[in-house]
Amino acid sequence: MVMLGAVAGAFALLASSTLTSWPMQGGSLHAEDASRGVNIAYAATAGQCLAWSKPDLSDATKVGCDAEHMFEVTGTADVSAKYGKDAKFPDATLWQKIGQDSCTDTSTKYLAGKLDPFGRYGIGALKPGSDRWQSGNRTLQCGLQVIGPSGSLFATVGSAKQQDQSDVHEVGTCLGIQGKTVSDPVECSQPHSWEIVGLVDLGQQFPDYPSVDKQDAALADQCGKLAADYTGGMDLKAKKLGVAWDNRAQESWAAGSHRVNCKIGSMEPDGSGLVAVTGSVRNPGAPPLTTSAKPRQTPVKPQQEPTGDPMHPMESGQSSAPPATSGSAPPSSGSASSPAPTSSSSVTPTSRS
Repeated sequence: MVMLGAVAGAFALLASSTLTSWPMQGGSLHAEDASRGVNIAYAATAGQCLAWSKPDLSDATKVGCDAEHMFEVTGTADVSAKYGKDAKFPDATLWQKIGQDSCTDTSTKYLAGKLDPFGRYGIGALKPGSDRWQSGNRTLQCGLQVIGPSGSLFATVGSAKQQDQSDVHEVGTCLGIQGKTVSDPVECSQPHSWEIVGLVDLGQQFPDYPSVDKQDAALADQCGKLAADYTGGMDLKAKKLGVAWDNRAQESWAAGSHRVNCKIGSMEPDGSGLVAVTGSVRNPGAPPLTTSAKPRQTPVKPQQEPTGDPMHPMESGQSSAPPATSGSAPPSSGSASSPAPTSSSSVTPTSRS
C-alpha cells in the first residue's frame, strides 16, 4: 500500500479561510416580512439563520439553525465611523477588507473565542446595497458560512455553536478536481481528487495537542487500516493510488477541531499536483454506508455566485495552511494528492490542507 501521508500544501485547498475568503453577500435584499415591512435578512439578529435559493437573496428567509441554511448571523458591525456620509460605495476589493476588519472579532466572540481559522466555517457579511449606502446605512450583518474551494456557498445544518469545526467530510464523499487542485464535492463517478475513506478523532488518543510528527505516526497505521477496510484490500499501488490524511494545527486543536479525514487519491510523479481519478475505490461488496445522525459535515447544496449590482461576490481567497512540519515525499510508484506525506523526506507545505 502506498502511504502518501499528511496532506497540506497548495494542492489541497479543502476549505476557505475564515480570515481571507469573503464572498460578501448583500445588496437589495427584497425578501420582506409582510407583517412589519422589514427586510428579513437585515432584521435578523445574532443566533438566527438565513436560507435562500436565489442568487440575489430575494427569497431570503429566517429558518431554525437545525434546518438547512446558508448563513448564521453572529452580530452586526457599524462602519460609519470610518466611512462617513460622503464616502463612496466601496468596490469589491474594499468590501472584502471592510468585512474582514469588521466581522472577524464579532464572529469569534459569538463562538466564545473558539473559531478555527482553518476549519469548516468562513466569516461572511451581508453588506448594505448601494441605495442603502447612499441613504447613510453603514451596518453589516456578520455571519458564518460554509464556503467550498471554488468560492461557492453551501447549505449546512446545525448551529456553528454546537458543531465540531473540523474541516472533514463524511466517508464516501469524493472531492472534485480543478486543474491539479481540490474542488467542491462531486459524485465519485466524476473525475475527482480524493475519496474520503475514514474519519479519525485524534482527541480520543491525545489529551493535549499532538505534534504533527505524533499525528502522522498515529494516522499512518489507522488510515492504512481504514483504507484497506474501505477498499476490500485493493492493491492501491497497482492503480497508482495512495493513502493520505489531514493534520490539525495547534490553533484548530485549541478551537476543538480534533477530527481528520483519511483519503485515497493520486498525485503527479513530480509532486506538482493532483491527478484526476474516476470511479469509486470502495469495495462493491461492502454494505451500504450509513451517515451520522449528527448535522451533516459535508455541504449539501452549492449556492451559485450572485451577479449584478449591488449583489456581487467578493474574491474568494484562500489562507495559508497551518504549517505542517513533517511528511514524506510520495514514492515514485504511486501518486496521490497534496504534498507532505509521511515516511522519509520532509516536505514543507505552502498552503492549507
